[in-house]
Amino acid sequence: MKTMIVGGGIGGLSTALSLHAAGLDCVVVEAARTLRPLGVGINVQPHAVREFTELGLGPELAELGVETTFMSVADRHGNIIMALPRGRSAGFRWPQYSVHRGELQMLLLAAVEKRIGPVRTGVAFEDFEQDDAGVLVTLREGGRISRERVDVLVGADGVQSSVRARLHDPAGDPLRWGGIRMWRGVGDSDQVLDGATVLAGGSNSAAKFVTYHISARNPRLLNWVAEVKVAEPGIVPDADWSREGAHADVCAHFAAWKYPLVDIPALLAATKRILEYPMVDRDPLPRWGEGRVTLLGDAAHPMYPVGSNGGSQAVLDARYLARCLATHDEPGAALAAYEQERRPPTSALVLAHRSLPLEETIALVSRRAPGGFRHIGEVLTAAEVAAMEAAQRGISDADVRALNERESWSV
Repeated sequence: MKTMIVGGGIGGLSTALSLHAAGLDCVVVEAARTLRPLGVGINVQPHAVREFTELGLGPELAELGVETTFMSVADRHGNIIMALPRGRSAGFRWPQYSVHRGELQMLLLAAVEKRIGPVRTGVAFEDFEQDDAGVLVTLREGGRISRERVDVLVGADGVQSSVRARLHDPAGDPLRWGGIRMWRGVGDSDQVLDGATVLAGGSNSAAKFVTYHISARNPRLLNWVAEVKVAEPGIVPDADWSREGAHADVCAHFAAWKYPLVDIPALLAATKRILEYPMVDRDPLPRWGEGRVTLLGDAAHPMYPVGSNGGSQAVLDARYLARCLATHDEPGAALAAYEQERRPPTSALVLAHRSLPLEETIALVSRRAPGGFRHIGEVLTAAEVAAMEAAQRGISDADVRALNERESWSV
């Protein structure tokens, strides 16, 4: 059985490694001519770290990223509202890591090239046709059109997936924007808290600033995300992930902050490149694929990046897809089993992330204590704090016992 994977990102490369580990043949095609370590920070949750560990990448991942200890929420004055233990600190058998997305992608790419062979770059997906015997995929490489026959086609080509657009009418499947503008970057900084905490200050109903260290090799490398509500929710035609942002635009939203936890102006000044884009997702699909064709990762379930879950869910997709293809005799039945397992929880996460469950409580803190507070017990009841913690766990897919006791998906 041969599978073609469209997309050389985290999801696509994880799929290739998972299929290879299960004894299955695959090829990865990527529209970009060169894969480079682009982007900013990402959090890899324990459930994804487990899968990478079982793929033999645990030691390399540990050398690359920062093992996350806490996820903390503060008001705009730097007072801590909530601090949740993460990874092994929360009882998981596997850690959570904060890493540079591009460096993680390069780690996966090196493993794919070593174990399987080169990714075919500069090759764009155009179309497909399928029958009971396989899938005929149309590809474009420069000005040349070619057609290749494979047994299974997997669209792992991101939020603006061409494979998804072929499976589902784009007119009825738009990008949905919640009105929040995001700016992201990486800069040089002093240590924030214990150096291993994901810190979120403020509320994106007004302005929110998230920071976390992302390099075990360079402990001063700090990833930051600024989120600001700038419009009412609506539909956008596209989202340019490489759009350059301006320092002045970001600084304007945080000029009045008194925030001792991070020197925001200095961090922004130390950032060489800022990326700007809308926080978007898509409605959950009633089905991902059909027959021998399916979707994976952001192509299947793009979600708001508020639960540190997008990349991790793609890794889970990859591993379970490989398990299904290796344990079912017929590809269509394998993809149906994969979708039956993975679509319900990821659809629920899309909607949970869209609801921004922490924001109402953070806004409540700002109303009750606009000038800050000494201890959160002065502002929120114990029940309100517990509800906030439960809401964060809900969007982080953090069920310690379930993960620790689940059987391996390795074949």
